[in-house]
Amino acid sequence: MTALEGVALTRADVARACDAGVPVSAKACALDGVDLSDLDLSGWQFDRCTLTGASFNGAMLEGTGFTACRAAGATYLSANLQEAEIKGGDFSNADLRGATVTSARVVGCKMTGVNLSDVRAIGWELEEVLLNLAVISKVSFRKMVLKQVDFTEASLTSCDFRGAEFEACSLRDAQLVDCGFENADLRGADLGGVSLTDARRLKGAVISKGQAADLLAQLGLRVI
Repeated sequence: MTALEGVALTRADVARACDAGVPVSAKACALDGVDLSDLDLSGWQFDRCTLTGASFNGAMLEGTGFTACRAAGATYLSANLQEAEIKGGDFSNADLRGATVTSARVVGCKMTGVNLSDVRAIGWELEEVLLNLAVISKVSFRKMVLKQVDFTEASLTSCDFRGAEFEACSLRDAQLVDCGFENADLRGADLGGVSLTDARRLKGAVISKGQAADLLAQLGLRVI
């Protein structure tokens, strides 16, 4: 694996490294605003790099790692992130529409305002991720164990949460439009801001007595 550290990289630099056919370990490198679309960056490791506004549209990122990177506003439209790992860092307002995240692992990240609409997601993992104000449409979370995932004020449309388990998560004030929650365990989710009308969208889910009491309190009823 080729190592690069502390340098500013252009598309030409990255393309030459790709042509060499050897994955690169880039540490503390600057790629802000660089167009990396359609390049094969499989197996590359980005460690503490700045990727603000960079474009990975259509890129091959299979098995690629992003550790503690600053990538606010980066775009990954239709990119292949299969088996990729995003660990730590700031990906706020990043755009991953249409990306493939099958078997990817996302841990300890800030993804405020990210767009995850239409991502192809099978067997992926989310843990300790801030997805507040995110736009997420037609994404499967089916039978996933979601740990410390914050969907506060997120726009969730036609997402599949059937059989999912929420641990220390938040759905506070999230928009839940046409989402499926059958057999989901929501006892570990903050449902604050969910009205009785919105609660109908949670049909088939398991909630706690305390959560039920909070919902019924809106009708002036008390659960004893």
